Amino acid sequence: MGEKATTPKFRVSFPNVFKASAFDESSEAKFDVVALFEEGTDLSGLKDACEAAVIEKWGKKVPKNCKTPFHDGNDKDYDGYADATWVRFSSKRRPGVVDQNVQPIIDPSEFYGGCYAIATVNAYAYGGPGTKFQAGVALGLQNIQKVEEGKPFGEAVSNAEDDFAPVESQGSDDGGGATESTGGLFD
Repeated sequence: MGEKATTPKFRVSFPNVFKASAFDESSEAKFDVVALFEEGTDLSGLKDACEAAVIEKWGKKVPKNCKTPFHDGNDKDYDGYADATWVRFSSKRRPGVVDQNVQPIIDPSEFYGGCYAIATVNAYAYGGPGTKFQAGVALGLQNIQKVEEGKPFGEAVSNAEDDFAPVESQGSDDGGGATESTGGLFD
């Protein structure tokens, strides 16, 4: 594994740092987070770590189409991705998660998509010639620190108390569900 690097501040997206998750049934469950770096953020330290990992694995013979962990946020139609560079950090091991005072965050609701953080990561190269996998370089998640609050992604547009009024029980015996056919799209 490559050298440890500390990221610049990023906006957190899709955090899975308390419980591992998998993309599908054939994938291994991992802890991960997507980091959204504002346009103009200096990512040279992370890019240097990735380059060193590539050179360590393949020397000067880098496989063609070597995948990079850096992606253009404008290619995604997600809240907060426009004009950002996004990078996924992942690990098989649960990362340490701390707050601004370096105290462990226990409640998962305190570390949410939309807050800001920094992380320690390590670059590593994978796959390549002679393997069934595409070659690339990735950033492994070690630890993460929440450094600032932010507007949560996917925040409700309204709350339930504002959307509804009290309802008196009608005493119906149909279970409350519609039984007639709509004669349309869902038949």
